[in-house]
Amino acid sequence: MSELHALFGGTFDPIHFGHLRPVEALAQQTGLQRVTLLPNNVPPHRPQPEATAAQRVAMLRCAIRDLPLFDVDTRELQRDTPSWTVTTLESWRAERGATQPLGFIIGQDSLLSLAKWHRWQDLLSLCHLLVCQRPGYATRFDTPAMQHWLDRHVTRDIRQLHEQPAGHIWLADTPLYDISATEIRRRRHQNQPCGDLLPASVIDYIDREGLYRD
Repeated sequence: MSELHALFGGTFDPIHFGHLRPVEALAQQTGLQRVTLLPNNVPPHRPQPEATAAQRVAMLRCAIRDLPLFDVDTRELQRDTPSWTVTTLESWRAERGATQPLGFIIGQDSLLSLAKWHRWQDLLSLCHLLVCQRPGYATRFDTPAMQHWLDRHVTRDIRQLHEQPAGHIWLADTPLYDISATEIRRRRHQNQPCGDLLPASVIDYIDREGLYRD
């Protein structure tokens, strides 16, 4: 089987166990060998992360220092335009060629709102969608047309993720972590501990940089 490579985007303000652990479980399930973290560019007209782009990247590098599954790609931070997932996937596909099996990891919440994404109909021509469960979200679309689209593309055969470059949806049975970056920032602002929510190396960096303090 070819080596399945997956991308995982996010603001990562900061990265935490709710990002890392479900993806590690997904990799175990599917034989995924490499996951590239893609920190998002946040356009100037949107609410800005508390950490700068450079700080968000530094936290990612701290978090994955001892996790060989992961690496980091900063191409979206070099853009002044919105980070459209489809555009990033097109650039990856152009670099890796037409036959490389490529996955894009999203949460269940993102899957259910996929019809709002820019050029969402093009995604499965570029990648497989690898979906991690999220606490409190429904498991079915609320429109028959979208549910039909999902049913048509879901696979339970891991080999298809490795043998075909794109086109399938994998609904992963991943652990649920009810952790949010918002909650971590709130705890930090209130001087509450959050060592159970993110790696110690990231907390050390946050402390050194004085992040998420009033």
